[in-house]
Amino acid sequence: MKIGLNATCFNYRPSGARQRFVGLYGELVRHLHDVEFVIYEPVDCRVGSWFDGAPNVSVKHTPLPSEGRVRKFICGCRYWDSALQYEGFGFFEGFNLPLVKAPTGRTLLTIHDIRGLNSEYGTLERAIFKKFLGKALRTADHVVTVSETMKKEILSFYSGVPISVIYNGLDVREFDGIPETELLAARRKFALPEEFILAVGHFERRKNYLSLIDAIALLRDRGRSCFLLIVGNDSGLKKEVERRIVSANLAGQIKILCGLSDLEVRCAYNLCSLFVFPSAYEGFGIPILEAMAASRPMVLSDIPVFREITQDRGVYFLHQDVESMAFAIENVLSSRSERARLIEYGNARVHAFSFRNLAAQMECMYRSLR
Repeated sequence: MKIGLNATCFNYRPSGARQRFVGLYGELVRHLHDVEFVIYEPVDCRVGSWFDGAPNVSVKHTPLPSEGRVRKFICGCRYWDSALQYEGFGFFEGFNLPLVKAPTGRTLLTIHDIRGLNSEYGTLERAIFKKFLGKALRTADHVVTVSETMKKEILSFYSGVPISVIYNGLDVREFDGIPETELLAARRKFALPEEFILAVGHFERRKNYLSLIDAIALLRDRGRSCFLLIVGNDSGLKKEVERRIVSANLAGQIKILCGLSDLEVRCAYNLCSLFVFPSAYEGFGIPILEAMAASRPMVLSDIPVFREITQDRGVYFLHQDVESMAFAIENVLSSRSERARLIEYGNARVHAFSFRNLAAQMECMYRSLR
C-alpha cells in the first residue's frame, strides 16, 4: 500500500498538530514496514527530516509555503493536479484547508478543531473558513478528528460525515529522568521561585489568559500570593496580556517566556507546583497530557473536551468566571490530598495516549477503510 501525506501545513513552529504528526506517523512508519509513505513538504520546512533513516519514506519537495493562505492556494492550484496524477495512492491524507483531493484511493482529512467558526474571528474570516470547511467535509472520503467532543461539533455543523476519533498523543519517556542539573539550570536561567503555577499555550484569545491574570490578582487581594509562569509564543495577544499584567500590578508575580526549547518546556512542567489550563475553546488539549507525564496536579476550565480527556476526574472551573478559577486554584494548592489524587490519576491515565496505542488504532482504521 502507498500512503501520501500532504504535510505542507507544517513548519518549525511548535504546535499540537506538528507534535501529533511526528509522533503518530513516526510510529506508523516504524510499524508498517510494507507501506510506502510519501511526504509532501513545504518549501520552508524540511518535514521529511523528521523521519530520516526510514527506508519506507520518500519526500516530495513542493513550492508551497507552510503559511499564507492566498499564496498557498495559488501555488497549490498549479501544483497538485500534475503532482498526484500518477502516484496511485491507497490513501492521501490532508491536515489543513483547503483539502486536496487525490485522483485515486481514499482522501482523508484530519481536523483538530473548527475554531475558525468562533465569534473571535471577523465575519469575513468566518465565512471563508465555513466555505472551505464545508467543501472539505463533502470532499473527504473519511475524516479523522482528535476527540469525541470534536466529532460531535463537526457533526453538528455537517451531519452524516464518516468520522473516526484518534486522540492526540505523547511520548511519556520524554518526561522521564530529566537530570537534576537540567532542572536546576532552567530554574536559574528563568529565575523561577520554588513554587509557581504554570500555563502553557500560544498567546491567543481562546487561551483565556486575561481571565487567568484576573484570578491571580483576586488571589493576591485575598492574601494568597501566587507566582504564575506563562509559556508560549505570540499569536497576536501577547501585548494585551502584558498590558493586563501591568494594569493589575502583577509584574513581579507573572512571568512570560517565549521561544523555549522542548527540553526547557518539559523542565517548566517538572518544576511547577500546579498546572492551570484556562482555555475557552480547544479541540483536544495536549498540555493536559504533558502535565500528567510530569506528575503535576492541574486545574482545568470546565469545557467538554477537558472532561473527556480526564474522564470527569479532574478539578474544573468556569472559564468565564474569575471567582470560580481562583477558588479552584486555591483549593488544589491548599490540599495535599487533592494534589496527590490528581497526580496518581494522571500517572495512570497518560499511558492511554501513547503513540503506539494510537498508531494501532490508525492501522485498524486503514484496514477497515480498504
